[in-house]
Amino acid sequence: MAFDSYQFDRISQNLKQRKAPFTFKKMMGGAAFFLDEKMLLGLDQDKNTGENRLMARIGEEASQQALLKPGCRPMDFTGRPMKGYVYVYPEGLDADEQLDYWIGLCLAFNPQAKKSKK
Repeated sequence: MAFDSYQFDRISQNLKQRKAPFTFKKMMGGAAFFLDEKMLLGLDQDKNTGENRLMARIGEEASQQALLKPGCRPMDFTGRPMKGYVYVYPEGLDADEQLDYWIGLCLAFNPQAKKSKK
């Protein structure tokens, strides 16, 4: 699996501190964190550059403002931007405050997110 174990540990610790009852699965060549059976965020590696990145599910409203942040880019996993999702590259995740910001956006959107079809 191609994801950064250091970032995985940082995210896990942050979610535990927030007392968020998350689960995770290895998938899509990376790892995905779930809350209330809905994808919250994930980690993978950019196949073109080899950079590790965060996949954040923050909703369409928050996406526009988030794209102004360092390291944030539209999530185009399928070749087209996915509405409500963004990628965050290392320059946007280095500081604990940055990671906390992204996890906060994901947690804020989670109650409105739809569950994936089984």
